[in-house]
Amino acid sequence: MTSFPDTPLAERLANRIFHSRLTGWGERPGEVAHLLPCISFHDYMETCLYDEDYGYYQSGEARVGKGGDFYTSSAIGGVMSEILSRYVLKVQASLDAPVILVEWGAGTGQLSAGIAATLRGHVPDWESRFSQQLVENHPGHRAKVKESYLQAGIPTSPPVRTSSECILDWETGGVKMPRLLIANELLDAFPVHRIIRRGEGYRELGVAVWPGHGFLYVDMPISDADFLCWLERDGIELRDGQITEVCPGARRWLHQLGGLLNAGDRVILIDYGHEAEEYAAEHRMQGTLMTYWRHLASDSPFHGAGERDITAHVSFSFVRSSAEEAGFSVVYYETQKQFLLDNGILELLGGHDGSNPFGEEARRNRAVRQLLLSDGMSESFKVMILERT
Repeated sequence: MTSFPDTPLAERLANRIFHSRLTGWGERPGEVAHLLPCISFHDYMETCLYDEDYGYYQSGEARVGKGGDFYTSSAIGGVMSEILSRYVLKVQASLDAPVILVEWGAGTGQLSAGIAATLRGHVPDWESRFSQQLVENHPGHRAKVKESYLQAGIPTSPPVRTSSECILDWETGGVKMPRLLIANELLDAFPVHRIIRRGEGYRELGVAVWPGHGFLYVDMPISDADFLCWLERDGIELRDGQITEVCPGARRWLHQLGGLLNAGDRVILIDYGHEAEEYAAEHRMQGTLMTYWRHLASDSPFHGAGERDITAHVSFSFVRSSAEEAGFSVVYYETQKQFLLDNGILELLGGHDGSNPFGEEARRNRAVRQLLLSDGMSESFKVMILERT
């Protein structure tokens, strides 16, 4: 049995919980329910992901790719870069003006490097029509951006800033050039509150400590009345004992962007998620929370605090409502599969006689098939494009 605490961050969290003024009712195995000190699950998840010393997205080596804990669609044969490049070319042509391409949550820069390489190959004067900015908080990811651009054949990589640096620059810089912002699998990394229905009422799940054994869920009061208003607005009514997630951080981010972007600027959101009806369907009694460690998925967030990714599926009903509140209109919303088809992915398929399964055409064909057909994932991923009004 793994000892507790099993990581330095778990020890830090346990100490924080011990001194918390919040309390929740929890049952430890073999005992009656007790009122225990706790923190909200949101604060637990936020600490696991973003603690300045031990947080998953603040420390350690790069988290994406074969040596990390998960892949993103940008890693599949460069196809997503190609398709996004086609879309941004359409946008730039319609504006007839230079465009700043911003990737928020850029990781190691692989997607943006692929876009730059594709634009370079299709547009002789691409650098006069496009510039790039990358936003990434993880030091290990930022350190690999230059390498990603060199591998893509681009000798110079764009500036990479943290989110706070970017926001400060936009607040003070007065940028007027049209911006096209890409957020690929960003929203699912925002911390969530977990809400559970108990009989006729709702409670929030907090996190307490079972001394010597580990963390456990407890029932605590709802920490913000807006959470229940959002669920009602989006048509989410839970069954008794059912859990769902709400993500105020995604709403704050969209409102922040709404105050920084100019009319006509666009935001492309690519993420794994659902509409409200599916998000709170009967088969999702335990919500959508998942963890990833060395490409293994789990629904238990209480092991290896700070050393594994914690994520929840995106409620696109919630995103749409939040975006419209922030001054955006939804100009496109489809499955990732449909977005790929709408932007010419089938044109990337090449004739191949099978004589060289490791050749460039064969690899590209496999990548196209994987994005379109792989376990239905391309239909579970959605693409929502917002325009600042």
